[in-house]
Amino acid sequence: MSAESSQPSGRVASLRPRVPPDFCTLFDSKYLVRGLALYASLRQVEPRAQLRAFCMDDRAYNVLARLRLPRLTAIPLGDLERHDPWLAAAKADRTQLEYCWTATPCIARYCLDCEPDLEAITYVDSDIHFFSHPEPLFAELADNSIQIVPHRYAPEHRHMEPTSGIYNVEWVTFRRDQRGLEALDWWRERCLEWCYYREEDGKLGDQKYLDDWPERFEGVSVLQHVGGGLAPWNVSAYTLSERDGRVWVDDAPLVFYHYHSLKLFHPRARHMGRRRSTHLHSAASGSFFWTSNYPPSRLEERLVWDPYLAAVNRAFELVRTVEPNFADGFLTSGDFARLTVRSTLGDAVSHVRRLPGSLHFRESRSESMTPADGD
Repeated sequence: MSAESSQPSGRVASLRPRVPPDFCTLFDSKYLVRGLALYASLRQVEPRAQLRAFCMDDRAYNVLARLRLPRLTAIPLGDLERHDPWLAAAKADRTQLEYCWTATPCIARYCLDCEPDLEAITYVDSDIHFFSHPEPLFAELADNSIQIVPHRYAPEHRHMEPTSGIYNVEWVTFRRDQRGLEALDWWRERCLEWCYYREEDGKLGDQKYLDDWPERFEGVSVLQHVGGGLAPWNVSAYTLSERDGRVWVDDAPLVFYHYHSLKLFHPRARHMGRRRSTHLHSAASGSFFWTSNYPPSRLEERLVWDPYLAAVNRAFELVRTVEPNFADGFLTSGDFARLTVRSTLGDAVSHVRRLPGSLHFRESRSESMTPADGD
């Protein structure tokens, strides 16, 4: 059940040891600034990279269309749904969050269908940030056709693997060859059939489908480079350092970090009635506050979080050159109060029952994820 037909479209590329820097991602206006921070970091480490941004609402698309950024292609949701009517048909019984997850393999297929010269496409979550060139990750792909990234849970989070999955859909590469397209089309079909934010028969969203890929498909590369996929659920297992102006993870350069569970708050959110919250951190710019479900160490905050938050602030400033009052993605003091109550109740109940809110599942890209989903 391909988006256009049951047969792969375009030419089948011969296997090559290197992959062109062609990427795709998706987000709505609530995650627009994170998508732009991703774009800026990618441009900094690889100016030749092309990023295709699938806009899950009109406002995100309109902003990107007005910015006209080089090597960023904004694709409206309507184009994706016309290309893949099976995706559009699944929308009725999915939340916005679930629809974004359902769309993930569909956007990769769209790119390969609509750009027949693409040798491969790499999907990336919109809340990752590049610190160095991704070539070591592509080199590891070698002559394989698919690349996936393990969670590599730190010991204190390893108990989450049965529910959150072995792999994280933060970076997934598909070559345009028989093996790559077989895996991509299988994943797309499964997500169209079932992709919900609940545990059921060993499934959860689009992510748990990847658990058996190394056995199910040929040509799967499981990333070993620890600099690819550093995240709050695994960072404590490694030693961070700074050498020669670069961030290192043990003895490997940091390639990208996944800012899972980051929440951004409007400056006025620091004050809740007569109380001043001490749980929110101020960005260096002073233009917003932030918090994470995983409090970083001072070293991690300096090396990894501060550069990203500065990039997010620059993205806000860029968007405001075309939308002066843009504030999508900021939470309020009311949101903070609800999060505090949810966290307190979740901690109390989690001793009895594992809640979906405690899953280590990516929460980027959609407004419905912002205050409530994921941990």
